Amino acid sequence: MSHKIILLVCLAATVCSAAKVPIAIYYESLCPDSAKFITEQLHPAMKTELRDVVELTFVPFGKSQYVTQGADVTFTCHHGPNECYGNRVHACAIEHIQANSYQTEYTRESLTLDFINCLMRAGKNFPDNVYPGQRCAAENHINNWENIKTCANSTDGSQLLRKAGETTMRLKEPLTGVPTILFNEQFDKKSSDGAQVNFIGTVCKYAAAPQPRICAQHNSASGLGVSALLGSMVGLCLLRFLY
Repeated sequence: MSHKIILLVCLAATVCSAAKVPIAIYYESLCPDSAKFITEQLHPAMKTELRDVVELTFVPFGKSQYVTQGADVTFTCHHGPNECYGNRVHACAIEHIQANSYQTEYTRESLTLDFINCLMRAGKNFPDNVYPGQRCAAENHINNWENIKTCANSTDGSQLLRKAGETTMRLKEPLTGVPTILFNEQFDKKSSDGAQVNFIGTVCKYAAAPQPRICAQHNSASGLGVSALLGSMVGLCLLRFLY
């Protein structure tokens, strides 16, 4: 009998587990506020079990602009030409980074996040004016830096950055600040601002049960104890499964 109960609980958890929370990060490669958010909030949070409930999308364009002349695309970026190059590197990395079958501890998502975090941590301080792409690739198990660099210096990189621009310009509410963080493909200023100072707590407001354990310290919903709240949600899932 106990084995049947365990099986039912497991099945109920599977049935009730929600899809990951889609989170889109609209940012710029040389923006200090973007760097602060990614290196101090996003990256540390995604090294916890929170990574299992989040689906990240990076859009490296921000307040940039572009004009097209035939097949050519010319960009003007918020923090100057170096940022335009950085944005292209980010766009190419997002497109081309792949996990290797012999490095099972890394996923495409974790490699991309670690690479972007390294680039953002470098900020505007490039020793000898050398962009840190190759160094960040070597430090973060990225084996195809040459492909990323070639992309960033070609029309492929320009087209990828243009796509990021089109995605940014399709926002229902025009971008007013960088970074801007969207949850569930919807802009909510309170959530976007909150995520920049408490990313974990903000994500936990969107994550469905069963939530990762790290949410417990951020959950104060309706004065209920977290264990009681999660227990009641699991119970509802179990009842829904049984009936």
